[in-house]
Amino acid sequence: MKLTHLGHACLLVETDTARLLIDPGTMSSFSQLRDLDAVLVTHQHPDHVDPVALAALLGANPGARLVVDPDTVTAVAGLPPVREVARPGDRLTFAGSTVEVAGGEHAAVYGSVPGCTNSMYIVDGGAFVHPGDSFFVPGRDVDVLAVAVDGPWLKLAEAVDYVRAVSPRVAVPIHDGETTDPGKYAGMLAAFSPDGVVRRLPGGEQTSL
Repeated sequence: MKLTHLGHACLLVETDTARLLIDPGTMSSFSQLRDLDAVLVTHQHPDHVDPVALAALLGANPGARLVVDPDTVTAVAGLPPVREVARPGDRLTFAGSTVEVAGGEHAAVYGSVPGCTNSMYIVDGGAFVHPGDSFFVPGRDVDVLAVAVDGPWLKLAEAVDYVRAVSPRVAVPIHDGETTDPGKYAGMLAAFSPDGVVRRLPGGEQTSL
C-alpha cells in the first residue's frame, strides 16, 4: 500500500492494482494526477469535494469512476453523470481492488447544526480505511487508518480514542488544513496513542506503509 497526502483530507491510495483518490477538496492539490481508477468522496463539505477542480480532474482522467455519498449528488450535479452512489453495505471493485462502504453519517458538528451523509471507505478488506468526518469503528482488523486531527466537529481526545478503538497498525493524521501547526496536532495524537502507531505523511510524497 502506498499513500500520498495531497493536503487536508485528500489521499492518493495506490494498491498493487489500483489508483484511488479520496476527498479532492478545496484545501488539497490534486490537479496533476493521471491514470486514476476512481475518485471517491466521503461527503459534501467543500474541504472534501471541490466540484470545479473535480470536473477538470475527471476530464484528465476519463477512465476514473466517480463515487459519492448520497448527499453529495447535488453538489456534483454539473459534472458528468455519477456512476456510483455509495451507501453503507456496498462493495465496489476498481482495477482488482475492493472498496467497501460503511458508516453513513457525518460526526455531529455542534448543537442543531444539520448533519449530512458520510461514507467510510474500506480498501482491500481493511488494508486502508478513510473514515471521512466520522469516528465510525469498522469492526474488523485495520492495517492503515486515516485519522482527522482538527475541525469544528472534533477534539483531539476523540481522535486518540478513535485510534485506540480501531487499533490499526498505522494511523496517519489528516484533516489538518485549517491549523497553522499540523505537526503539533500529529505529535499530540502520537503522544497519547499506542507507541509507534501514528505516522505523519510528508506532504505530496508517496509513502509505502
